Amino acid sequence: QVQLVESGGGSVEVGGSLRLSCAASGVGISTSRMGWFRQAPGKEREGVVVIDKFGNTRYADSVKGRFTVTRDNAKNTLYLQMNSLKPEDAAMYYCAASTRGIPWALPFGPEEYQYWGQGTQVTVSS
Repeated sequence: QVQLVESGGGSVEVGGSLRLSCAASGVGISTSRMGWFRQAPGKEREGVVVIDKFGNTRYADSVKGRFTVTRDNAKNTLYLQMNSLKPEDAAMYYCAASTRGIPWALPFGPEEYQYWGQGTQVTVSS
């Protein structure tokens, strides 16, 4: 059984930082395509960053230079370091995993991911 458990969300002021974690079980983060997605109220879920098993990454233009994805294979945990947070970054953040598809593909479409966490809320106040 695959489980993805996000943590690290919270409330931060504009310009602040947060680090999200996604602890995985039942799926190896180093052998799967992993992604961070977010969804704000009234908006569609969107890709923030995806990373393939080779370590290649793709970031949304809106977060380039501010967000960084890393992974700790020994802990089977994916991280998202978010710096210089803006009000528009406020959303529910989800971790996702996929074990299918082209290994080197980096899709942002949520339908490309089989497994999802429950999400962690990020609030950015000005």
